[in-house]
Amino acid sequence: MAGADFHLHDRLAADTISLGRSQLCDIRLMNDRTWAWVILVPAVAGIREIYELSEQQQQRLLRESSLLSRGMMDVFSGDKMNVAALGNMVPQLHLHHIVRHENDPAWPGPVWGKQAPVPYASAELDRVRGLLAPIVTKLQ
Repeated sequence: MAGADFHLHDRLAADTISLGRSQLCDIRLMNDRTWAWVILVPAVAGIREIYELSEQQQQRLLRESSLLSRGMMDVFSGDKMNVAALGNMVPQLHLHHIVRHENDPAWPGPVWGKQAPVPYASAELDRVRGLLAPIVTKLQ
């Protein structure tokens, strides 16, 4: 389902860490330990909006997004799951999945621009990757 001519946008590559690939998406962890934040990037060249995907790809994206959301909420015990496809800074279609807690630094507002990203330390990155690994496996 993913295309061979797909190329990840440079900004997404710089700000995120690869967690693997699903049938449709490149799965990326935002390198900001403040929030549990995973991005799905449909691996289809030239796509900016969900409606530009085929119907089959749209259905697959919804399935992957739902599985990811449920898994992240279970693992990180959130109060709310934020899912968004903004694309104002990065035009390539990508869906943010952010677990929110009522005591997080941006609650109840959006996370964007609240504070500078706090990159993962190596040990914490390994821990979070381990927590997310079973979810990523379900997406494949």
